[in-house]
Amino acid sequence: MHPAAPTELTELIAAYSATGQAILDLGFTCHEDDFTKPTQCPGWTVKDQFSHVVGLEDIFNGGPTPEVEVPDYKWLRSDFGRFMEAHVEARRGTPGPEVVAQWQELFPQRVAALHQLLADPETIVETAVGPRRPVDLVSLRIVDMWCHEQDIRQALNRPGNLDTPAAALFTGRLMAALPIRAAKAGLPIGTTVIVETTGPVNARSGVRVIEDENGKPYGEALFSGDSHVESTDVTSIRMTTEEFTRRGAGRIATEDLRYHVEGDEDVARRVLDAMAVTP
Repeated sequence: MHPAAPTELTELIAAYSATGQAILDLGFTCHEDDFTKPTQCPGWTVKDQFSHVVGLEDIFNGGPTPEVEVPDYKWLRSDFGRFMEAHVEARRGTPGPEVVAQWQELFPQRVAALHQLLADPETIVETAVGPRRPVDLVSLRIVDMWCHEQDIRQALNRPGNLDTPAAALFTGRLMAALPIRAAKAGLPIGTTVIVETTGPVNARSGVRVIEDENGKPYGEALFSGDSHVESTDVTSIRMTTEEFTRRGAGRIATEDLRYHVEGDEDVARRVLDAMAVTP
């Protein structure tokens, strides 16, 4: 994959900092009517995206969970979704610029807290989502924040940061999930699928569907998608980084996606249908 995703804690903190600053910069440039624009994240406006980032980062900073009643919105599908919605609901009456100001205050605190992890990068950190290694914690926050940065950009028609370390990290997460998603896609045993992003992050991965010891479909990863395969039943799917990550985030339905297929169109559709990995 090029550019390579960050792996060291110092690199991850830098990627977190860049993503958080990008979100802050977007907030500073929003007009009043920008905050009410709908995003591809069901039920959420641009302001709600900022509220989500502020709310979750405040929790990771040791802040309290909002005591607010969350209505039974149609887009809520789990207790985890209701937990995330609480942070948004608590700020629904707060003007957009004030939510951005909350992030302006909280963001440097979060960066400072993450830098403190460098003193002992192997320690296990207790977090709101359970114990995590520092690299795993920072990675988790990067992929979430970058995804919501892209939600904001899409709604405001301000594309960008598709070539950043955060974009590479998100793309890499999706590529790593390909074997599991392909196994769940209902593909015939023996099917081989190669997925390639054509940029700005260039990545390639492959999977062959085989039977496990229980006779169930299992996705066998191919090394970077360029391993020699004996099967002639190969389907290749190509798309941009933006299309791939928007589909992986569940923001675009397969039928609305722009992609190119060599091989079986139905196999490609099934794989893409199964690729959404976010809650």
